[in-house]
Amino acid sequence: MSTKAMSIDQTWRGVQLSQIYGSDSPWGSPEFPLVRPGFNHAVLYHIPSHGDLERPPKPQIGHDKWDHDHVRMPYSQHSLYPIVDENGQKQLKERWLIIEEALSKPIRNSKELAAAILKYNTQFIDVWKFSSLHYLLNEHLEEEESNYFFDVTLPQIAKLALALPKLIQSSIPLLKQEKNKSISLTQHQVSSLLANAFFCTFPRRNSRKSTAEYCNYPYINFSNLYNIMPKDSILEKLKCICHYFRRVCTKVPTGVVTFTRRFVPRRDCPDWGRSESPIANVPLYVDSETIIEDMHGLIQVDFANKFLGGGVLGGGCVQEEIRFVICPELILSMLFTEVLKPTETLFIIGSERYSNYTGYGSSFQWAGNHVDQTPYDSSCRRRCAVLAMDARPYFNPSLEWKKEAILRELNKAWVGFSTYTDDSPTIQYPGIATGNWGCGAFGGTATLKWLLQLASATHARRGLAYCTFGDSELRDHVGAVYGMLAGRGVTVGQLFNMIVKYCETCNVKETTLRSFLEKELGEGPSPHHMSVDNSQATVERDKKQQETVEENKKDEENLFESFEFDGEISPDLFEDDEPNVVETSKSSDPKKLFTELDKQDEASGNLNLNGPRCSTETMDVEVSPKVKKIMTKKITDYFKKT
Repeated sequence: MSTKAMSIDQTWRGVQLSQIYGSDSPWGSPEFPLVRPGFNHAVLYHIPSHGDLERPPKPQIGHDKWDHDHVRMPYSQHSLYPIVDENGQKQLKERWLIIEEALSKPIRNSKELAAAILKYNTQFIDVWKFSSLHYLLNEHLEEEESNYFFDVTLPQIAKLALALPKLIQSSIPLLKQEKNKSISLTQHQVSSLLANAFFCTFPRRNSRKSTAEYCNYPYINFSNLYNIMPKDSILEKLKCICHYFRRVCTKVPTGVVTFTRRFVPRRDCPDWGRSESPIANVPLYVDSETIIEDMHGLIQVDFANKFLGGGVLGGGCVQEEIRFVICPELILSMLFTEVLKPTETLFIIGSERYSNYTGYGSSFQWAGNHVDQTPYDSSCRRRCAVLAMDARPYFNPSLEWKKEAILRELNKAWVGFSTYTDDSPTIQYPGIATGNWGCGAFGGTATLKWLLQLASATHARRGLAYCTFGDSELRDHVGAVYGMLAGRGVTVGQLFNMIVKYCETCNVKETTLRSFLEKELGEGPSPHHMSVDNSQATVERDKKQQETVEENKKDEENLFESFEFDGEISPDLFEDDEPNVVETSKSSDPKKLFTELDKQDEASGNLNLNGPRCSTETMDVEVSPKVKKIMTKKITDYFKKT
């Protein structure tokens, strides 16, 4: 069917998706940079010389590092645990030996599973009740399903967990704040690390006190998920995780996953008020039915919590949490990613999807197996890019309309959108797939947030595919406002200044942002609807953008920082409470060590399981001649009146 014959009732507006891919298909877009070991890129496996996907790559051999810059591995000889011998005397024993003993024995029911986990987490005997785990395995699942789990799946998960010392033979760096660093692991390595999270083996990862070593990192041990009160969405998340382990234990995955933390100093972010990037330079596609994870080939935005994963191992079950349980390899980011600061994001390449689902929030349900058909890139990673970026939460709606808040969201989105872009002035591919970022539980306003993402995408020179999640009215609103801005040649700087003027001069309850923009732009030839006639596709390319960064931003920076950490309560996962943490080694004074371990265990036992939760890598590929021809036309042709 020709594009001219399309109905106005179709679910999308704007340019065809090929304009966002820069290709006739999702997989024609340029690949991200290849996996190469370096000072800022830890590669935990030997890179295959011929892209062999028949078997997982061999692990890279290195050294165990038990320090504040690396993940403290459960099998480390420095990971010691106090036990009481037959004479009632305390002794230090390598924790991994206790773990091996506990997981090597048959586990026939949920009580034995809980008991096995508590053998190397004795300080939680009176704290962890495993309510959801017991309910899932004893009441929720059919008897046949539960028996299969204990007879087949669980022994395989235990075997996978105990294989960790063979699969991970070098240290895993922490992705710390204000550092640009990447980690690449095989999917097999990821599955073993996640199996250890399943059995709650990672040391020092259970306390949330403000002085705890990992207080700035998300949960990783699954204990929190097991111990919250059972409800339907929690049980469905557990089913997704169990299904993942059933899959990876049945057939070992052979791909690779890369995690990249990106940081840009505030002084190096764009001078938004002076940006001369025209809005019309960047193509826009708006869809009310397609969801972000189905926007194949594009950079898919994860509406993240600043603690990665949000409430995935807690009570949350919205966009981020759902994405993490249907693609559990994303959960591994929680092991090594420190809480994100205002100008930081995390970029994940290569995760695989294992589950289908229905519903959202309390109605979320696992809907069976998903066979991921996404092709691999030249580094053996699935061509799936997930961009985790956290919006600012607003319990006080008026704060969203402050200049400092506008700057914060623009910078955050730009840092993410400009990852892996080059210095050329042309459109960068692939584009971004996003939606109502920071709305819902975080209290953001969709009609503002989409404009901020548009401005950031324009300055980053990436096309934008915007999903409105069933909201056709918002879809048409986005199309109309974009048409107005593009048709009148509005630049990012002009848009920013108009938004700030609106925030400073208008009563947002009485005057809509759209009506204000219309008044500011005045009468003109701009169309007011996005056309569904996509046969006249257009993007103005080759327009150079002015360098707008200035060094003299100190005052604004200080104001920005004070706003960001203003004491406003955030819907994060943790309460700020934590124990004293000490370095331990076999050469330590046993008396002092026992005393410190006792203090640590006692404090760790105060884990608050009911605290506030969030409910919520370049190969060049030429653009096809067909698309190049289309690109020479003006994008505003897409937005003529129908």
